[in-house]
Amino acid sequence: MKLREIAHSRTGDKGNISNISLIAFEETDYELLKDKVTAAVVKDWFQDIVAGEVIRYELPNLKAFNFVLYGALGGGVTKSLAQDMHGKSLSSKLLDLDI
Repeated sequence: MKLREIAHSRTGDKGNISNISLIAFEETDYELLKDKVTAAVVKDWFQDIVAGEVIRYELPNLKAFNFVLYGALGGGVTKSLAQDMHGKSLSSKLLDLDI
């Protein structure tokens, strides 16, 4: 199943760091996401663009996670030649992950 079937996501950025939230639609899916969508899985999923580490923060009261991807924006908004310099489409890419 694709993540988009049980969760939604938003993306933010600061410099060369992308911040991706993952929020379960249903509270019952939070534990599944916790088990299946680890920092290592996200790092591997974004291996072509993430040069640094990926840290996952758990927000169980919100049934959500926050992933911080270091070195993910090609040097940052003012340095990147990427079409999506802010990385706003990264949330859509994350939701395309099969779990």
